[in-house]
Amino acid sequence: MPFQNLNIIAPILKSLKEEGYTTPTPIQSQAIPIVLQRKDLLGCAQTGTGKTAAFAIPILQLLNTEKTTTQKRKIRSLVVTPTRELAIQIDESFKSYGRHTGLISTVIFGGVSQFHQAAAINRGVDILIATPGRLLDLIQQRIVSLREVEIFVLDEADRMLDMGFINDVKKIIAALPTKRQTLFFSATMPMEIKKLSDTILHNPTRVEVTPVSSTAETINQFVYFVDKGKKIDLLIEVLKDENIKTALVFTRTKHGADKVVKVLQKNGVKSAAIHGNKGQNARQNALRDFKEQAIRVLVATDIAARGIDVDDLQFVINFEIPNISETYVHRIGRTGRAGAKGTAYSFCDAEEKDWFRDIEKLIAKKIPVVENHPFPLLNNHVSKIPPSAQRGGGGGNPRRSNFSSANNTAGTNNKKKWYGRR
Repeated sequence: MPFQNLNIIAPILKSLKEEGYTTPTPIQSQAIPIVLQRKDLLGCAQTGTGKTAAFAIPILQLLNTEKTTTQKRKIRSLVVTPTRELAIQIDESFKSYGRHTGLISTVIFGGVSQFHQAAAINRGVDILIATPGRLLDLIQQRIVSLREVEIFVLDEADRMLDMGFINDVKKIIAALPTKRQTLFFSATMPMEIKKLSDTILHNPTRVEVTPVSSTAETINQFVYFVDKGKKIDLLIEVLKDENIKTALVFTRTKHGADKVVKVLQKNGVKSAAIHGNKGQNARQNALRDFKEQAIRVLVATDIAARGIDVDDLQFVINFEIPNISETYVHRIGRTGRAGAKGTAYSFCDAEEKDWFRDIEKLIAKKIPVVENHPFPLLNNHVSKIPPSAQRGGGGGNPRRSNFSSANNTAGTNNKKKWYGRR
């Protein structure tokens, strides 16, 4: 079914054609008509399903159809999302789809001066995309008013919970008009998120595509069993494959991401890390360089990666197995997007085997094992993992980094060996 069948107006159809989009994804075909009817929406969709366009396109159409006559533009639609990267990309989507409508969007986020953001709001905007902290700051300074908001979008609600933003979100909701249309999106629905959705949605229509327990059939998945201290050698070995033009590599910790980049750079692999300790400019530069293939490898933590959207990304590598099974699905969902093919490699050491088995149970699939590689798992010793590390958020540091040699058969000399390897 083409976009024309969704009763989308000509200016937006023209933009979609210019972007090369002809056929909506399942969530777009389901959500767009609901939003255009001004109904509240509860959307359950994982990354890579085309969720942003599912709300951006109908919002643009509704605001364009009912343009205000006030001299200064008021914020008529608010999108709140957890990370700077995701906020920026959502704003880019609104600008792309709405370039022929005359509507103006802007994005605000922390970590940079508020001067230019405040100036843009003072000039007048129709659509505001924001992260919670900066939005609350500007509301308190009376730079932002939400009194005219007609359509509110809460995006990545489960990640808001993971990052500790739920109280901020509740404060933002309190500043919104009671009469509004609300669109609520979350990849997973833990109890606290379900309670929040119940309080802010009015008779919502639920749309659910590709449950979090499933992975796209277009993604080829493989696992390498490898000793903890040999993972970096295996990564360098895998990257010898010239078919891997670019790869997104996941670590559990910020420190681990920086360590991987350091060794890759020493071995001649252009790479960069993206995580919460990096400044905004550094994060944006790394993402831009990765998209433009100026660097070959982008190493990311889970929270930072939620906002990464790279066209035609073919390879994702789990340098460390996540301790939350659903996180695996989100990670590899960065490839194989919109029907394209992708490949996901996972490096699993002895301590991570239980987590890996949990992943296979969740996705109801046995992941093929790569048997013939230079660094097979030799050390099956598993050190005791504290109970608190076996559950909980994906951004913590539940155990020692993979760069610790505490459990390696080579002992303390192993660390020196791989650091010095070229």
